[in-house]
Amino acid sequence: MVLSSEERLREKLRKIEALYAGAATAGEKTAAGAAAERIRRQFETISRTEQAEEFKFSITDPWSRQLFIALCRRYGMKPFRYPRMHRQTVMVRAPASFVHVTLWPEFEELSRALTSHLDDITKKIIREEVHEATQDADEISEPRQLR
Repeated sequence: MVLSSEERLREKLRKIEALYAGAATAGEKTAAGAAAERIRRQFETISRTEQAEEFKFSITDPWSRQLFIALCRRYGMKPFRYPRMHRQTVMVRAPASFVHVTLWPEFEELSRALTSHLDDITKKIIREEVHEATQDADEISEPRQLR
């Protein structure tokens, strides 16, 4: 069976989530819904024993910020901003161990996978529809200054 690039990305995202859910068997690693539920239960358990702290994240890339907010909501957190905070700022109240061990590392891996996929798609479309050369602009020496 041939998987499309979108299907491969979805599978990769599910595997990353399963990794952070602590999936022990191969079957558990493929059960994305169960992985999300396990992580929600981890969050709830840790929340009962560890004081929630307020965390401030600055995520400038809108795609990554959207992913981070969705991930927080998926696990039962309520991301927010205070008035006058920049749009790139996302605040979360959560136990520090959950943020450091699960939430942020999982977000970073998911974000890398998504960014790589978006980069590949963008380059492909530019190559096919605009121009085949998609590399960065050439770097040249500065012109000599007249004295």
